[in-house]
Amino acid sequence: MSLLYLGVDSSNYTTSVAVCENGRIIANLKRPLPVREGERGLRQSDAVFAHVKNFPSLMEELAPYLAGNRVGGIACSTTPRDEEGSYMPCFLAGQAVASALCAAYQTSLIPVSHQNGHIMAAVYSASAQALLSAPFAAFHVSGGTTEVLHVVPSQCSFNVTLVGETADLNAGQLIDRVGVHLGLRFPCGPALETLAAQADIARLSKPRISVKDCRCNLSGGENMAKQLYAQTGDRALTAAYVMHFIARTLEAMRDDLRARYPEIPIVFAGGVMSNRMLQTRLASPGPAYFAEPAFSADNAAGVALLGWRTAQKEEAHAN
Repeated sequence: MSLLYLGVDSSNYTTSVAVCENGRIIANLKRPLPVREGERGLRQSDAVFAHVKNFPSLMEELAPYLAGNRVGGIACSTTPRDEEGSYMPCFLAGQAVASALCAAYQTSLIPVSHQNGHIMAAVYSASAQALLSAPFAAFHVSGGTTEVLHVVPSQCSFNVTLVGETADLNAGQLIDRVGVHLGLRFPCGPALETLAAQADIARLSKPRISVKDCRCNLSGGENMAKQLYAQTGDRALTAAYVMHFIARTLEAMRDDLRARYPEIPIVFAGGVMSNRMLQTRLASPGPAYFAEPAFSADNAAGVALLGWRTAQKEEAHAN
């Protein structure tokens, strides 16, 4: 019989559950939220409803991992960020399921933030657990967030300070808005990456970006990409422009970060950072760490790991 720790996450894009056994993820299960063709996302009320529909089948898929084992704790992302006032209704769906599981297994609910889960998943996936002993930086780049963070590990989670962020669109929003404009299905990240790889880069002009003191504006990228498509009709070139615009923006933000913390390791988390071109552009100068795609996009693996770490801390204090 194994002692397991569960993670539950209900973001605005994906329903996720995960299982941690002794610091190792043995299950990382997901269901995307359905979005109608031509749409660029979901309203919160629709996201909550989609999670309610997703969880039963996800629990059936989870059941074999739990059979014959003991559940030591259940962690759940209850807020977007670990700060006062951080709230999104979609996380209530996951919290309800996690609370029900806690009652069934007679164990405790361990609340964590969605963002800290992303950071933990990236550290785990990059085999960078050594970073958990000293401060590091993290880029959280997704459809809902474009932030640069200073991260101080604690015994069970992270103390996070915002260093920089977008003033308007998030990077994932830019990708999805232009992708839908090009006829791609939401979420557009993988399809836009594939399309961008087909472009004649020699025709690509250098994107004009807006970055100052680790803060950026991304809305201009949407306008310029749509103008480029109107002028050329070239879907691949437009897709490549978007990715190069984001890459240059993140590079400039990283350079601003390095000016403040010259040698600090950087972890890149969030769904946008599963893009291989972005990883190549941001890998140097290092040290830089990237999650595998399954741990970059929304997932409950980091949440489960934080639950396990919390339990380890409580056990150490009890002894």
